[in-house]
Amino acid sequence: MMKRAAVVIAFLALVSLFITSCWPKAQPTPVIPAPEGETLTLYGVDPSTLDPAVSGDTTSHEYIIQIYSGLLRLGDDLEPVADIAREWQISEDGKTYTFSLRDDVTFHDGREVKAGDFKYSWERACHPATRSLTASTYLGDIVGVSEVLAGKAEEISGVKVIDDHTLEVTIDAPKSYFLAKLTYPTSFVVDRNNVSSGGEWWRRPNGTGPFKLKQWQNNTLLILGRNELYYGKQAQVNLVVFQLYSGVPMHMYEKGEIDVTGVSMYYIDKVTDERGPFYQELTVNPELSFFYLGFNLNKPPFDDVLIRRAFTHAVDKEKLASLVYRNMVEPAGGILPPGIPGYNDSLKGLEYDIELARELIAQSRYGDAANLPPITITTSGEGGGISSDLEAIIYQWQQNLGVEVEVRQLESKRFLYHINEEADEMFFYGWIADYPHPQDFLDVLFHTGAENNNGGYSNPEVDALLDMANIEMDDELSITLYRQAEQELVNDAACLPLWFGRNYILVKPYVEGYQLNPMGLPSLSNVSVEPH
Repeated sequence: MMKRAAVVIAFLALVSLFITSCWPKAQPTPVIPAPEGETLTLYGVDPSTLDPAVSGDTTSHEYIIQIYSGLLRLGDDLEPVADIAREWQISEDGKTYTFSLRDDVTFHDGREVKAGDFKYSWERACHPATRSLTASTYLGDIVGVSEVLAGKAEEISGVKVIDDHTLEVTIDAPKSYFLAKLTYPTSFVVDRNNVSSGGEWWRRPNGTGPFKLKQWQNNTLLILGRNELYYGKQAQVNLVVFQLYSGVPMHMYEKGEIDVTGVSMYYIDKVTDERGPFYQELTVNPELSFFYLGFNLNKPPFDDVLIRRAFTHAVDKEKLASLVYRNMVEPAGGILPPGIPGYNDSLKGLEYDIELARELIAQSRYGDAANLPPITITTSGEGGGISSDLEAIIYQWQQNLGVEVEVRQLESKRFLYHINEEADEMFFYGWIADYPHPQDFLDVLFHTGAENNNGGYSNPEVDALLDMANIEMDDELSITLYRQAEQELVNDAACLPLWFGRNYILVKPYVEGYQLNPMGLPSLSNVSVEPH
């Protein structure tokens, strides 16, 4: 998720939050008048947006998935299951989906949700004026979307309203992951009256999800309230209160000011001590996430595969994972994280090898590291010191290759949503799965011309493998093709894989049902809080 997507999230924003949690923006903790046992209190940061059509970061998605909903959602086994759509039929050729909508779904204001609302929402997401950076990725399989994205049509020809509760969707080829894409926020339904109210309408969203936005005070407080009109299982808490930038999360948790917290590496010894007060409250969840250094192939020296390989061979990821991250992450040899279909524990990565790295530079057109052009890494940050992991990587290049690398920090929102045009020679990035399918990593991040291919990587052989895998309906053969593509991407040093993530969280004993899915997102409607 991006995790941009995806992501966008995605993903790096949360890592940055944990790493810099010792230097929070000082804010007083608001007093929340709410009955004990009916309120879940969490630490939070301001979302970039609450418009599901444009959101592409995990932080925003944490709120959006509570406020809005779509035709489908991911079930407990991470397979698409019915949500606003109660059932669907697929044509024999695998290209036309007919969705039957529930007749008891309303927006928060009570207006009934109809099939036409989905058609409007998707066409709005694809309209150039919306400036969505996710519409092409998550709706682009639908016939006619490309024409709307290009401004050549107003309507998506592959989306037809049969009646108020029936929607027909035609895609360009049979694809096993299409339904999973419809669980991503870009496809969520929005109220056209809400959108037409103008301005930042999403600060007063009229959604369909289990919670409504009750209050949002930037940098201080965001409150979600239970949606009494929700068509599904009612949320068990009345309020979810996010204390925004209100202190060091771990300290707040210790003082009982929040009910849940993520654990950064600074506190890992404290929470993993079996004799300590936190061990029984600790949960470790694997996350379908991938952190990497992207190479910008549009700029030298990384248009040279030998240089990309050299920089990859010169990083000791095992050492970084143990010393910098205290073994809270898993070193990555490839791109697909453990737990996702297609994960290949036999994949041959570009291992740490200083001598080979130096030989590759000597074989390149530069001949010597001293001849390399200036290299800058683009990363997310607010102008303070760089993160310890990136600092350690740069130090290894300096020691192993004799290369000096500069760092340029961008404000988080600009980094996540504009990295395509902002990327220097390299960029420090992360991706969290939007749905558990290898296409969401390999194709979305590295296919030629893909929306999230931020480094401009292009390889016709890889494209051909991905194109075949994407439409292959035989799961075993599809996985084989994806694995071949992944190995080619690794051999070609399409990026420098760093590590796969895990989520370490503390949950108070009086909180039941709080857990993160493999995308790192909680379903807050399943949470209950006992009086304490």
